[in-house]
Amino acid sequence: MIALKHILVPHDFSETSAAAVRYAIELARRFDARLTFLHVGNSAQAAFDTEFPIGLEDAREDAIRERLLKIVTPHEQMEFAPQFVVRPGTPAVEIVRYAQEHAVDLIVMGTHGRGLVGHVVMGSVAEKVVRTAFCPVLTVRNPEIAVAVPVEVRTSMDITA
Repeated sequence: MIALKHILVPHDFSETSAAAVRYAIELARRFDARLTFLHVGNSAQAAFDTEFPIGLEDAREDAIRERLLKIVTPHEQMEFAPQFVVRPGTPAVEIVRYAQEHAVDLIVMGTHGRGLVGHVVMGSVAEKVVRTAFCPVLTVRNPEIAVAVPVEVRTSMDITA
């Protein structure tokens, strides 16, 4: 039987991360697992640069933590008592490092699905995590922006004998 005791949810404040949160919460309920939300890098900090003068890193980190607290409802905070972690660095590297250091059983993360050109130019944090993590990784796309794959419909008139 699969035992999930600790689920890590990397979060970059995107819609795909929000979709991953919903999956992680349901899995945590079913497996009675604890949840950790991890933000890595400077993407969220950029939004706060004008609010905090240079040198006030603690204030910036506190602002990011406050933003992380809002990704789950007050009821979910009481139910799971999740941990919220902020780390500097390269997202894929730090996600995998955190998972290994803290014996994470599953990583649940959003993937943006930028397509081939976007992937070649920007890379994919989710792909790097999938390739390098020692534990399973569940990637979640935002269902509202998932691209529909065209289906070829053939009729009897299309088939030649």
